[in-house]
Amino acid sequence: MQPFDLQLNGYKGIDFNADDLSAASLRQACEAVRADGGGRMLATVITDRLDAMAARIARLAELHAADAGIRSVMAGIHVEGPFINGGSGYVGAHPAAHVIPASPAAAGRLLDAGGGLVRLVTLAPECDEGVATVRFLAREGVCVSAGHCDASRDQLSRAIDAGLAAFTHLGNGCPLSLHRHDNIIARVLALDGLRFVMVIADGVHVPPWVLASWISQIGIDRTVAVTDGTAAAGMPPGRYALGGREVVVAADGAAWSPDRSHLVGSTATPTDIQRILGDAVGLTAAEIERLTTINPAHMLGDSP
Repeated sequence: MQPFDLQLNGYKGIDFNADDLSAASLRQACEAVRADGGGRMLATVITDRLDAMAARIARLAELHAADAGIRSVMAGIHVEGPFINGGSGYVGAHPAAHVIPASPAAAGRLLDAGGGLVRLVTLAPECDEGVATVRFLAREGVCVSAGHCDASRDQLSRAIDAGLAAFTHLGNGCPLSLHRHDNIIARVLALDGLRFVMVIADGVHVPPWVLASWISQIGIDRTVAVTDGTAAAGMPPGRYALGGREVVVAADGAAWSPDRSHLVGSTATPTDIQRILGDAVGLTAAEIERLTTINPAHMLGDSP
């Protein structure tokens, strides 16, 4: 069984959100994922103008259809945004100027661009009036995940009833300061209706001891580990790109915005994630396989 990363924005110097992404570059990134202990992945497209996102999704789908080597690694596309909460902290590394309310029409445009390749969409339930977009995407067979959001317990419950299946990178895409009791992390941990909860297991986004506590609460069978890797993944300190924005990798391997106000994805490789889950979090080999291989596949309805 091969590890399955559901959130990969780029790899080894190659940005999947680049407007000029070439077949050779995407193939090189896919080969590097395999060489670094990975298997399958979802290429992630983040918030931008709707037309720019549609063009990038269409380009990924075109390259996927034309190259068997790319298809063996890239199992689909994860669309993260633009239907997220644009508030400070919740918007994270996404450009707030391009955040828009969710609608079936806008979501349908992105699905059409992917020609069936969009497998996962992350959105904010509180920005989806009447949960119409969640319901639309679920009917289309797309896995819908909440993220970059501040949905109330009632809003999350209504979205689950409409087809919401998961939560994206718990503990990230939210402000540093939250209400001490009623906050998005506590709400998600209190829910049992979400089938899966994704966590960035790079040891930077969430301290390993916190990750261990959350996994204990969520359960091994419901937790999905992702890298949230960018073009900076597996690369030395320096400056890299994510959809036209700059990512600065510090000496400790953390990837920051140029002003160091927030993290911008991670630099972790698949092997890094497995090592951190084992050495720092304390999971067994079987549990690591569950989080990195079995659960991601089940979340999308695939075989591991």
